[in-house]
Amino acid sequence: MTIHIGEFEQMVLLAVLQLKQEAYAISIRQRLKECAQRKVTRGALYRTFDRMESKGLLLWAVHEPTEERGGHPRRCFEVTADGIAALRTSRSALFKLWEGLESTLGEP
Repeated sequence: MTIHIGEFEQMVLLAVLQLKQEAYAISIRQRLKECAQRKVTRGALYRTFDRMESKGLLLWAVHEPTEERGGHPRRCFEVTADGIAALRTSRSALFKLWEGLESTLGEP
């Protein structure tokens, strides 16, 4: 079964993969802002997390509370095997669609 994902879901999954053990909501939001120039609200990000979890693309675990967070626990996110497969499918489709458009888009 192929799961199709949208652009924002791709960005979130890629940010989680890049951040590894530091894939918390705050660091993911920061990564999206830095790399994709996307300012994401906390609510939009958590709705996306929930949607991707229900699709089986993402897992999360609660880490121990820390003093720096006022005793609140953190949710750490991880991409599943289905999430990796969805990224591969999406990447392949995009490469095929971009193929041959270098001169049209002004790229070498």
